[in-house]
Amino acid sequence: MPKINLFQSLHTTVIGPDGKPLEIQIRTEEMHRRAEWGIAAHWRYKEGEIDPATAMEIGTLDEDPEEFLANLKLDLYQDEVFVLTPQGDVKELPRGSTTVDFAYSVHTEVGHRCVGAKVNGRLVPLATRLESGDIVEIITSKSPDAGPSRDWLNFVRTGKAKTKIKQWFQKERRDQALAEGKEMLQNLFRREAPELSSSEREEHLATIAAELGQRDVEGLVVALGEGNVSIDSVGARLHRILTPDTVDDLFRPRRRRPSDVVQVVVEGQDDMLVHLAKCCTPVPGDPIVGYVTVGRGVSVHRADCTNVATLAERRERTVEVTWPGGNVGAFVVWIQVEALDRTRLLKDVTTVVSDTGGNITASSTTVGEDRVAVLKYEVELSDPGQLPRLLSDLRGVDGVFSAFRLANDPSAD
Repeated sequence: MPKINLFQSLHTTVIGPDGKPLEIQIRTEEMHRRAEWGIAAHWRYKEGEIDPATAMEIGTLDEDPEEFLANLKLDLYQDEVFVLTPQGDVKELPRGSTTVDFAYSVHTEVGHRCVGAKVNGRLVPLATRLESGDIVEIITSKSPDAGPSRDWLNFVRTGKAKTKIKQWFQKERRDQALAEGKEMLQNLFRREAPELSSSEREEHLATIAAELGQRDVEGLVVALGEGNVSIDSVGARLHRILTPDTVDDLFRPRRRRPSDVVQVVVEGQDDMLVHLAKCCTPVPGDPIVGYVTVGRGVSVHRADCTNVATLAERRERTVEVTWPGGNVGAFVVWIQVEALDRTRLLKDVTTVVSDTGGNITASSTTVGEDRVAVLKYEVELSDPGQLPRLLSDLRGVDGVFSAFRLANDPSAD
C-alpha cells in the first residue's frame, strides 16, 4: 500500500557486523525511481523527456546522504526517538525517554526487575536519556524481591512506566498491610476469644468493618495493617457484639493486683489515697512532689511539672512524697516516635516495644503531608530501667529520627 505521496518501499532493520544496526530498503526499479525522483519525475521518465540539468540538480541531494539523513531526522518525528532491542526490534518512545521507559515498553516485568542498562554496549545510569538509533539492553534481577524504585518516578517519561511503577507500590503496600492486619487479628482472637470458629470470626469482622466504614473484611484488615484503624477499636466493637457466654470480660479494664500498682509513700501519712497526675505522668525514679486535693487524696506531680509552680503558692497543701524502695510494680508512660512514613513502620516500632518488655495500652498515629509519621503510645512497663533502653532501641529503627517521653498524657487533653 503506497503512502499518500505514492512513496513505496519495504524497510527492515537487521543487526550487521560488530552488532551495529543495518537498515535495508527493498524496492523494484519502478519503486526506486519514484522514491528517488518523485511521481512527477517518474512520469517524465516514462515520457523520455527528463531535463538533464534538472536531473543533475536533483542528483546533488545524493552527494552527502549522511547530512541528508541527519536533516531528515530533525524535520521528522521531532517528538519521538526510535531505539532498538539487541534483537533488532524497533521501539518508538517519546523524546526524553530513559532506559527505564524502554524496559517498561518491552514488558512490565522487565521494567519491574530492571537493575541496570547498556546503551550501545556501555553500562549507563538508568536515568540516561535515549537517542534515535541507540541499541538498549536491559539487565534484570532474578530475585523474588526485585522491584522498582520510587526514585524512578522522578525521571521516567512515559505514562506507562509511571502508571506501572505506582501500581506496583500500591499493590506491595497493600499486600504487606494485609499480612500485618491478619497477624494483628489473629493475635487478638488467640489472646481474647480463642473459642470462636472461623465463620464466627468472619461474621463479626464483617459487622465491625461496616461500623468502621470499611467496604469489606479485607478492607478492614488492610486498614489495620496501615494503621488507619486501631486494634483497640476493633476489640471494643467485638466486645459489644459478643454475648457474656461467648467470652468473659473481653477488653474490660484489667484490675491490677496490689503488687502491680505503683505505690508512692506520703511522709507522715498511712493509707492515704494517692494518684499520679496526668499533666506530667511521673514514673518511678522521677523527682516528685505531692499536692493534697479536695476529695481525691494526694496528687503526685513531677518536680519540674509546670503546674507545680502554681500549686506551690498554697504551701499548706504540698506534702513530701517518695518512691518506695525495691520493686515499684507496673507503671505507664507516654512516649512519642517521629519517623519517615514507610511500609511496616508500625510493626517494627511495636516489635521493639514488645521485645523491651513493654505493653502498649493506648496509641494514636498521624501522618503529615511531608510524610512524617507521629506515633504516640501509652506503654506499661515494670522496671524504670526499661524506659531509657526502650527509647534508645526505638531510635535505632529504620526511618525513626526521634523518640522521647511525653511530658503529659495526650489522652487528658
